[in-house]
Amino acid sequence: MKAHVSSILLGVQDLDRAKQFYTEGLGWKIKNDFGISVFFESDGASPVGFYDRKGLADQVGTDAEGSGFSGLVLTYVVRSEARVDEIIAEAAKAGATILKPAGALPWGGYGGSFADLDGYIWSLGYSAPGADQPYAE
Repeated sequence: MKAHVSSILLGVQDLDRAKQFYTEGLGWKIKNDFGISVFFESDGASPVGFYDRKGLADQVGTDAEGSGFSGLVLTYVVRSEARVDEIIAEAAKAGATILKPAGALPWGGYGGSFADLDGYIWSLGYSAPGADQPYAE
């Protein structure tokens, strides 16, 4: 696995409030608004997106409330389902806690997630190739 973050997803309590704060308050421009998540123009950096906190926690296999979930998930997008499986296996071998084994995702992609030794959550994913996919590898 490379030292690369494909995108930064922040779990928020109120998606509309968060969008308003960053667009109206800080001048960020929305690149994609998928209803359950929103991503902002990144100016060449890792994209930043917001996702409903409970939905994001469910997606990576943890609880939105209580210990274990800070509201931050680091995503790593790859070009095949097989590579998702390989990285999940590599992480498990290195001592990570597998939160959600690789499999089909509710939005149509394929992925899984793990927590590193300090509890930071990595979400691995693959979806059909797109012109602007933030591939890590």
